Amino acid sequence: MDSDTAVQWELVNTPVGEEWSGRARYAAAMFFHKRGEMDAATLEIYRYLARLDFEDPLAALKRYKIGDDWIARVQAGRSTR
Repeated sequence: MDSDTAVQWELVNTPVGEEWSGRARYAAAMFFHKRGEMDAATLEIYRYLARLDFEDPLAALKRYKIGDDWIARVQAGRSTR
């Protein structure tokens, strides 16, 4: 993973509840969407939650049954930390 991608990966995984975390996650989600690594429906969840720092985008994705590939990728990335 190159350094730009690593930074964006950390941002998209910013912990829920931190100030401005929703916006940071959305900005990083746009990065992955532009690279073709996230579909539009998944990006829309991040957009919708951008102002809601205390909402977990993965929980919303699961609730709406969207973004299974992205959920798996994030969970796999978290398990390697």
